[in-house]
Amino acid sequence: MPEHPQLIRITAPEGEVIAGEWLSKAESVHRQLRPGLQPDYAAQMQRIFAGGAQMVVATDASRVLGLAVWRIYPDTFSGLKFYVDDLVTDEACRSQGVGRALIAWLGDEARHSGANAIALDSGTHRTNAHRFYFREGFIITSFNFKKQLS
Repeated sequence: MPEHPQLIRITAPEGEVIAGEWLSKAESVHRQLRPGLQPDYAAQMQRIFAGGAQMVVATDASRVLGLAVWRIYPDTFSGLKFYVDDLVTDEACRSQGVGRALIAWLGDEARHSGANAIALDSGTHRTNAHRFYFREGFIITSFNFKKQLS
């Protein structure tokens, strides 16, 4: 595994898929975080991208080592919010710099977009991910509440 993986944009800022072959290769890694993704992964991701999301993958030139899905939108609290929907490193490549490379790339993208922070949510059970986020300089600024609707 290279110390510095190559980062490849899957989408243009408008949400258009510009690297379809890498989107296909990302599916198995993405499902490690989101096993409930629909069977037609490409179609689901197209809908997500049409809603404003973008995606980048970290690769070793032949396979996907990790990925991030994010969106940028104005809100009343942040001004311009840079929100990471999904951030995952292939479980076989964890603690090898992939997540750190993705966070650094996202930070550059957020600054370039005019945002002053990166925001994300992480499930309460994901304690290893939380340790990683703390090491990368993230802090807990709020609680996220959810009410399931029937």
